[in-house]
Amino acid sequence: MKYKRILLKLSGEALMGERQYGIDPKRLAEYADEIKAIHNKGVEIAIVIGGGNIFRGIAGASNGMDRVQGDYMGMLATVINGMALQGALEDKGMLTRLQTALKIEAIAEPYIKRRAVRHLEKGRIVIFGAGTGNPYFTTDTAAVLRGVEVHADVILKGTRVDGIYDSDPEKNANAVKFESITFDDVIKKGLNVMDSTAFTLSQENALPIVVFDMNKKGNLLKICNGENIGTVVKI
Repeated sequence: MKYKRILLKLSGEALMGERQYGIDPKRLAEYADEIKAIHNKGVEIAIVIGGGNIFRGIAGASNGMDRVQGDYMGMLATVINGMALQGALEDKGMLTRLQTALKIEAIAEPYIKRRAVRHLEKGRIVIFGAGTGNPYFTTDTAAVLRGVEVHADVILKGTRVDGIYDSDPEKNANAVKFESITFDDVIKKGLNVMDSTAFTLSQENALPIVVFDMNKKGNLLKICNGENIGTVVKI
């Protein structure tokens, strides 16, 4: 395997599958199969999931809700998604731990960096919930932060498109895909890979990002095998 330890970032919307909101059990099972394929190869896996399929704090704020209150609601949405993914992974026979930045000890461990690393070393899949535990920070930032803290080799950002384009491929049929691109070029071209806080944190810590289509069967395993899937953002 090209990568020994990865941080997989999934969007909450991805868990909706064909639904308009919520969680699609079929999509969860598909993701669990993809993750199991690399787990069986010995890859150490940490995961951060968004909460947009349930609630977005920034969307609540745009409709008059207090931003801080909304962001905490969004954090709780990520915990719900984390529990759902945890159940799907365990149904496939994998050992998992859910750690949260907010203390919810009845259902999850509090986030402790050393404990998370130990779980990874023991072959357990660690799911990080509740973002960073602070308002005004996205789950993209949480993913990079946790990736840096647990010494991941790469951030794998699973999306519904197969990489980074010079414009939105869902709106522009002539959009051009980048096979690889540097951090500096992403900034110069104004491409939307992650929010600026997450992206800067990744750049400063020399942590590469791979953006790929998580919904295409086998892509996750191919990336960990070293195949050129998606777009690599490199130093």
